[in-house]
Amino acid sequence: MIRKLFFPLDFSNLKFRLYCASRRLLVLTTIYLSACSSLQKQNISDPVAVNNFINKMVVKHHFYQQDLSQLLNSVEIKSDIINKISKPAESMPWYKYRQIFMTDSRVEQGVKFWQENAKTLELVSKETGVPAEIIIAIIGVETFYGQKMGTYRVVDALSSLAFAYPPRSQFFTNELEQFLLLCRDEQINPLEPLGSYAGAMGAPQFMPSSYQVYAVDYDSDGHRDIWHNKNDEIASVANYFKKHGWQPGQETLVPVSATGEKYKKVLSEGLKPNLRVEELDLANLKTLRSLPLNTKVKLLSFEMEASEQGNREELWAGLENFFVITRYNHSPLYALAVYQLSQAILNKKGEFP
Repeated sequence: MIRKLFFPLDFSNLKFRLYCASRRLLVLTTIYLSACSSLQKQNISDPVAVNNFINKMVVKHHFYQQDLSQLLNSVEIKSDIINKISKPAESMPWYKYRQIFMTDSRVEQGVKFWQENAKTLELVSKETGVPAEIIIAIIGVETFYGQKMGTYRVVDALSSLAFAYPPRSQFFTNELEQFLLLCRDEQINPLEPLGSYAGAMGAPQFMPSSYQVYAVDYDSDGHRDIWHNKNDEIASVANYFKKHGWQPGQETLVPVSATGEKYKKVLSEGLKPNLRVEELDLANLKTLRSLPLNTKVKLLSFEMEASEQGNREELWAGLENFFVITRYNHSPLYALAVYQLSQAILNKKGEFP
């Protein structure tokens, strides 16, 4: 039986109880009881870091060392996870990245999702100020409306990146800590949740730390279920945007046209709006929709497919709400895909009575 401080004693998954009992016997008869020696059999590259992690969980959160040793001994360190995180899709040029998300099926399924969850979307949008189409587009980009939530065990993904990927070890060690805490709080078997290769979870693909802060139990059933409960999924995404400063009723992106190449001098790193609209005028730039002159924007350039006239690019003025979308994923390509998908869904929905 798993001890109470690791999982509640009334844990209802009988299959998991039997599994734990068999694993406990295997641990006791085939390996040392120390975390370090047990994890060496899983080809962990840094067993000292693993042992330090277990000790931290014991001291800080009152987990039992033997329970954590048993759990982490079940972890599979996967090399393909390391390969994938080293080559994210956001390294593509915009014209290729766009093709992944701006498809007829993703737009049509977005309209269907809206129709099936219209009441919750209306209520949540009214409560938070976040438009329904933005909420839907996030879930559409992340998991095709909950249909593709990932095939990796979350505990495997987080452990692989925490203990076998030094460039992001600290970040993913913290995420593993938060994952184990939420599993204990929500009475979830940590060997069961599936997610992305980076350990993102559920329809909105929250990392464990984001889940802890932003996930919502919208229907008050005692669980923040972002895997199976559409109400919780929708409310959690909206809560994320509200907490990050979404400005209800304000613009997100405005197309920009340029005369000459003077505009290149005001292109800069970062995503936070840093230019007034009047400064765009000085760089021979015009927004295709009028904005107050004191509005702060970020000039953004997106690579389009080359033509006979040479390389092409799209220019956009990103406002504060665009910056908020980039808090979900720091890539401007991601944020533009979300915005354009949201508008396509909104327009498509308008075709139906």
